[in-house]
Amino acid sequence: MALVVQKFGGSSVADAASIQRVAKRIADTHEAGNDVVVVVSAMGDMTDDLIDLATKVTPDPPAREMDILLTAGERISMALLAMAVNEAGVEAHAYTGQQAGLLTDDKYGKASILGIVPERILRTIQSGAVAIVAGFQGVNSRNDVTTLGRGGSDTTAVAFAAALHADVCEIYTDVDGVFSADPRIVPAARQLKVMTYEETLELAAHGAKVLHLRAVEFARKFNVPLHVRSSFSDKEGTWIVSDNFSEQKAMEAPIVSGVAHDRSQAKISVVGVPDVPGSAAKIFAIVGAADGNIDMIVQNTSLSNPGISNISFTVPQSQLHSVVQALEAQQASLGFKEIQISESIGILSIVGAGMRSHSGVSARLFKTLADQGLNIDMISTSEIRISVVLEPESLEEAARAVHTAFGLDSESEAVVYGGTGR
Repeated sequence: MALVVQKFGGSSVADAASIQRVAKRIADTHEAGNDVVVVVSAMGDMTDDLIDLATKVTPDPPAREMDILLTAGERISMALLAMAVNEAGVEAHAYTGQQAGLLTDDKYGKASILGIVPERILRTIQSGAVAIVAGFQGVNSRNDVTTLGRGGSDTTAVAFAAALHADVCEIYTDVDGVFSADPRIVPAARQLKVMTYEETLELAAHGAKVLHLRAVEFARKFNVPLHVRSSFSDKEGTWIVSDNFSEQKAMEAPIVSGVAHDRSQAKISVVGVPDVPGSAAKIFAIVGAADGNIDMIVQNTSLSNPGISNISFTVPQSQLHSVVQALEAQQASLGFKEIQISESIGILSIVGAGMRSHSGVSARLFKTLADQGLNIDMISTSEIRISVVLEPESLEEAARAVHTAFGLDSESEAVVYGGTGR
């Protein structure tokens, strides 16, 4: 007997027929002798629909009330799924994040998990029933419901898997596993059988719709085995494993495992910054105070105008204007000339553990982009990743070309079973 945590995304429970199909899978897992805890997202695009509805009521909805509104989506799907599992012949009970014991801080809209007290969940599975938990939500010290940010159901599932010492956390989606690129953009994307936490973190952080970033961080911290697979088929998916996988596998690892693309970032250039110690520290302290989440940074010192530099960096588009306003408010004390912004940029990233032991990766990437006539604006690297900023209009073309250049193309097209999200 194993303890299995299963997470089903919105596309997997998009309608009544989908919910019944998922319920049968849950019932089959339970009847095979396993204890089962399920985490479920809102149906289909319900969360987006609720956001649209709120913005029609007010252009600036209060964060606390937005969390109350958005958690309704998961409450609906958890109740319907519990009904369907009971109808399939297995006893099941639904719980909100609050009832399940998921405790968070007070940051509405993007709360962090402080801990889990899973007493009710343990009692449920010890009684032989299936526990179904609403993803994406918890409760804070004020007894208010909170949400974990978009994709937070993944984090809910991994957090419960860690707290319950589950044997595996299965993340069900609308494709057969993790692919070498988004199969909606690169039809020749190849399913990956095994990835490390490290590779998955890099892909998730740079636009790949693989897993919620915090979910992978949780899994890595608590060594939770992840199995990403489709709820529409019985095929084995992709296993996310420890970074310390065997030396043989490391030697056999492809140079590049995946290609990610991201259109959600914007670029800020602070022009004419005094080139003195502490200038960058002051700028990024202001960005941090404005909750700016920085990805790439480039600083250029002017050769024609000694003593002056330009600092460019990327932030999510949703944070662009608040960060710019914070910097402009301190322009006099910072002493810079002006701020230039690009509201829409494209970021292309290649990721692979094999990059550590192979040379020429950068040269091949840049030559491929040059052959496509694509100009690079910014470059950022880590030990297993290279990211470049391109024009957003050329991002899909670049992803397909780079995918081919690194030998990642599959002979058959990837299958996307349904939905637009996880």
